[in-house]
Amino acid sequence: MKNFTVITLGCPKNTVDSRHLIDGLTKEGFIYVEDFKKADFILINTCCFIDDAKEESIEEILTAAKFKLDRKLIVFGCLSKRYGEELKREIPEIDAIFGVDEKDTIIDYLKQFKESSKSIYHKFQYSAEPPSYRYIKIAEGCSRRCSFCIIPQVRGSFRSIKPEKIIEEVENFVKEGIKEFILVAQDVTQYGKDLKGYNLKELLRDLCSISGDFWIRLLYLYPSDIDKNLIETLAEEEKIVKYIDIPMQHSEDRILRLMGRRGTKKEYLKTIKQIREAIPGVTLRSTFIVGFPTETEDEFQRLVDFIEEVQFDRLGVFKYSRQEGTKAYSLKGQIPEHVKNRRYDEIMSRQAIISLEKNRALLGKKYEALIDYTDADIAIARLYCHAPEVDGVVILENTQNLKPGDKVKIVITEAYEYDVKGVITS
Repeated sequence: MKNFTVITLGCPKNTVDSRHLIDGLTKEGFIYVEDFKKADFILINTCCFIDDAKEESIEEILTAAKFKLDRKLIVFGCLSKRYGEELKREIPEIDAIFGVDEKDTIIDYLKQFKESSKSIYHKFQYSAEPPSYRYIKIAEGCSRRCSFCIIPQVRGSFRSIKPEKIIEEVENFVKEGIKEFILVAQDVTQYGKDLKGYNLKELLRDLCSISGDFWIRLLYLYPSDIDKNLIETLAEEEKIVKYIDIPMQHSEDRILRLMGRRGTKKEYLKTIKQIREAIPGVTLRSTFIVGFPTETEDEFQRLVDFIEEVQFDRLGVFKYSRQEGTKAYSLKGQIPEHVKNRRYDEIMSRQAIISLEKNRALLGKKYEALIDYTDADIAIARLYCHAPEVDGVVILENTQNLKPGDKVKIVITEAYEYDVKGVITS
């Protein structure tokens, strides 16, 4: 027994964890396969951030359990960290359960079942990340304690990953030809707070000094920690794409206080103005939560007005998901689901109009595009203003000679609500 597969659910941080686990197992002589029916070991990296994520994780485990036969089923990650005993009791087909940050323990567990043979390192391509980009986790955990979020209880307090480890990982991927590095953490702006004399700005400078043609993208920046020095760094460094993701969660001060979020609407507007003045052409993305306990109709409408005023280039919306163990769970004034759904739909319909207008402004303009996927007829690419998985894409036709990881000059020819079309130019 030595073939294994990893099914990854949830956020990019889980993608990074799975990649590191796969790399560790392949170095021990295990062989990574895409098809779980060909695997001796099925590993599922779970998520529990919101109810939809929990349901998806459980459904994936149950599906694997149906086809388990003589395979080993191993579950790890956030959901198993939080609900390990319940999972084992309700799904006895699970052979082993691990939490977060237990890569070495998982490897040791699998090694006891591996047939003795000479270990050979099999190079693999993790399909969750195409040859064009890699997520780079720069920190683990979170110390913010937002009232709606379970992450600190699952992943622990914030702790920075050592800069030399991050730099080495990026350098190795640059040698492999990767063209974009997306720095991820629960809160990127906190990087280095637990290190002596080294912070996010120093890390960015060091990464930008690495030789090679690549982009750097940051996800996610806590709004109240974006200061003048950070903005200057983002503006000055050419390798950092002019794209800033600021999860604001809400615009109204009372709701922000209930959420345990720092900052006010006035401060948020000031930060946005500073960013746009310092970084011409910057793409701003944010996420908001609708239906938070006690959110009034008037507060929701002011949130809609705020979004209309700011005109975010990209926007994500979550319906509040009540999570056991969080402060917000016991708040009175829980909002009915049908109200959450209506508020969600209203914001998304408003943002679709804004997004279409933003995309129409790209028509006829020339940009550098990074190719993520290709087939016989089309290629899927992104501009600096597109983060993978959460934003739209550029659709290119008649591109037989292109391959993932190529950078090309294009002109935008058609615009839709979220995606655009383009043609290659010189």
